Amino acid sequence: MISKFVREQKRYTQKDLCEILECSEEETVKRIRKIKEFGVLKAVKASDVQRDMSDLLDEDIEVADVEVGEDEYLYVFTFVGVIVVAGRVLKCYPKYLLNNEAPKDELRQVIKVLEKYNTKEQIVRMFNDSSESSTFNLIAVLLFLLSDFYENGVYSNTEDIIESNGSGEILWDKTINETFTLISNDRPFYTDLQTKKRITDDFDYFKRLHECILTKASQELKTAELLDLFEITPVDLTDETLDDFGEDEYILYRIEKELNTQFNTRKQLVLKTVYAYIAQCGSLNDLDCLSLFGTNSFNLVWEGICADIMDNNLDTNLGSILLPERLKPGYDKNQKLRDLIEKPLWTITGEKAKDTLIPDLITIRGNRFIIFDAKYYNVKLEPGIAPKGQPGIESITKQYLYQLAYKKFIEDHGFTSVKNCFLMPTENKEVEARGEVSMEMLSSLGLQDIKVRFLPAEHVYEHYLAGRKMDIESLNL
Repeated sequence: MISKFVREQKRYTQKDLCEILECSEEETVKRIRKIKEFGVLKAVKASDVQRDMSDLLDEDIEVADVEVGEDEYLYVFTFVGVIVVAGRVLKCYPKYLLNNEAPKDELRQVIKVLEKYNTKEQIVRMFNDSSESSTFNLIAVLLFLLSDFYENGVYSNTEDIIESNGSGEILWDKTINETFTLISNDRPFYTDLQTKKRITDDFDYFKRLHECILTKASQELKTAELLDLFEITPVDLTDETLDDFGEDEYILYRIEKELNTQFNTRKQLVLKTVYAYIAQCGSLNDLDCLSLFGTNSFNLVWEGICADIMDNNLDTNLGSILLPERLKPGYDKNQKLRDLIEKPLWTITGEKAKDTLIPDLITIRGNRFIIFDAKYYNVKLEPGIAPKGQPGIESITKQYLYQLAYKKFIEDHGFTSVKNCFLMPTENKEVEARGEVSMEMLSSLGLQDIKVRFLPAEHVYEHYLAGRKMDIESLNL
């Protein structure tokens, strides 16, 4: 199986993808069509401007069919993670990694971040859905089965057996009624105690089936060169094959019967996942296979991570925040910082709209009020050269407005320092201070200009995975 790296948001020609996928133009076009259908690959008009862009704008996306040999379009992956399409593995790494075309260690860390970020979902995404069709997400099933195995072990059924003088629980009713009793000084003595012992059936059908599928899953991921990427230790639990368990219909029938007798949530989930695996009869090498692990909204992941490591106070009750001065009358201790932002009033209705400005994160440290905005951009900022790939004017004006929205709260509670800051990822190893963004007409209102900080993504992820907070002082605001 062919396994290659591709970069998110990079522009690829059809010829580039032929070389990456190592197949003919006809086969490449089939794969491009399949990936495009699920929204993780977009087409844009081929131009020098597009080749130099680091982000994809909605208005640039072309809705067009893919034809063999055409050079009218460039193709853009809008995905971070792993795509498996018809026997080809595409490892999509984030767009800010510019200097390494095979960033195995970096993507491995990103995969761990995505796994932690997605743990709150508590579901197995067995199918990929598009507007036109749905495909079995085999990679998600294989990863779940192996992850569950390392956490909970092999599926097992137990049975209770009765022993004489065993080490288990004594069955007094059975001992009294079925064994010989000695009486001494009017007291009964029992020479044989009936005891209950719970044992695991090593030859249980479903235990063996689970071991077989785990072994097969491990082999598939190894062939796809994904075991190391997901940091999974290979397992080899049995030499049995699925044919040893009967026809597929028989296996599914047995699983259905077992599901009707199992009330353990974990066992039910394993059985249902095994059922789907058998029913779909899939392989990562199949020509109709399309499996995904990752996200096409890595900007939301970046925002969530920054909010976590910067100790976001946006949704904290005011009564629980350590303010420079005691909470003033007129403020409710159960209010949150997000509740303080004014909502627009439509005068003819006499009612306010529900939606308003919402900052990404706010951090309060002593007498400092810091408004952060996590921006997932590849910005080029060099002295004497016009900025490229920067956040738009709406992002800049909103950041100023956030400070204006909290102006009264800041003054009421004795904050002596207010900071505004964009946080952007970089592959470099240190925090980089990259100046400020300013607009004179807003700065003249007494609002702070917006500082720009490039954060080393590797260290940000280390903090997130370890559950640590980042030292605000390292940003040198």
